[in-house]
Amino acid sequence: MDKLAVLKSFTGKEFTASPSPFMKWLNPVVLSAQEGRIEFQYTVRQEWLNPMGNLHGGVTAAIMDDIIGATMFSLNEETFIVTINNSIDYFSTARENDPIIAETKIIKRGKQFVNAECEIWNADKTRLIARGTSNLFKISN
Repeated sequence: MDKLAVLKSFTGKEFTASPSPFMKWLNPVVLSAQEGRIEFQYTVRQEWLNPMGNLHGGVTAAIMDDIIGATMFSLNEETFIVTINNSIDYFSTARENDPIIAETKIIKRGKQFVNAECEIWNADKTRLIARGTSNLFKISN
């Protein structure tokens, strides 16, 4: 199965074919998918908010970890790639019903390790909400 082709087939639609139950709960819309680069749109839901009514930092981190996982899916590797760490900087907020865009790219793709970056923006990409990097490790299935 060509995993990248599956991702691309959902461009403009909710990614309901994800093997991740968590991603299905996040309910992203695929804006674009290329090998090592993905762009998803999410709508901030009430259950994602902190007590101040802003997008919770933990949900932001979870979105990053999940879309970076989908980016690994786009590589069509024979191995399974797992997160070994995340580092996130938070810059701004989002509110309930706000559309947000998460975009990823591979910084370095080695034989055993992959380093990836994710940025989360407001809908028109004029305000950076958060930026994170992740190191991932290739393991046998």
